[in-house]
Amino acid sequence: MQEDSYRHRGMRRNLVKILIEKGIKDRAVLEAIQTVPRHFFFEKAFLEHAYQDKAFPIGEGQTISQPYTVAVQSELLQIKPGDKVLEIGTGSGYQCCVLLEMQAKVYTIEYNKKLYQQAKEFLPKMGYRAHFHLGDGSQGWPTFAPFDKIIVTAGAPSLPQALIDQLKPNGRLVIPVGNEEHQEMILINKDMHGKITTESHDYFRFVPLLGKFGWTSKQ
Repeated sequence: MQEDSYRHRGMRRNLVKILIEKGIKDRAVLEAIQTVPRHFFFEKAFLEHAYQDKAFPIGEGQTISQPYTVAVQSELLQIKPGDKVLEIGTGSGYQCCVLLEMQAKVYTIEYNKKLYQQAKEFLPKMGYRAHFHLGDGSQGWPTFAPFDKIIVTAGAPSLPQALIDQLKPNGRLVIPVGNEEHQEMILINKDMHGKITTESHDYFRFVPLLGKFGWTSKQ
């Protein structure tokens, strides 16, 4: 485990300033990003990249998301302490740590076995506890449904009905939807009667969502 020094904390403070300048307002999101040592997810040789506002390769054709993207999705979720959150795409585990730092109860699914094993072993060493699952996140996690919030950290070709079905009344689902090059960030609200409303929030670029309702079924 790397150290988390005064210098690292200073780099995080600078990153948070950048996120504020870009429009992030949720104090809980900013405090979580201020707290989680993002450089723990990087090889020491790439330390200078850890607190730049950009995505970075983590192997297996995947990336650790840009901090701004993590902040946008986390802010749209409107996390409350104790919320039961389903995360589709564990990846490095960084987004999961941010949600846990915001006191959510996180159920996270990863499609790639190597990344799943790495995150499942590494996050507890950092002091973060989540429920991990290796499988097809595009189908959600029916065993533990319904969820207060659902976050998808990979680009989907369309909105999987399975995820809407697993969302609680008054729940929120954040998912990037589009082609394999860029996607529109979609916020789904389900009211207490089960009625769905949709909002669009800017364009981003994610790795493709894999699985039955992802890109593997579209090729």
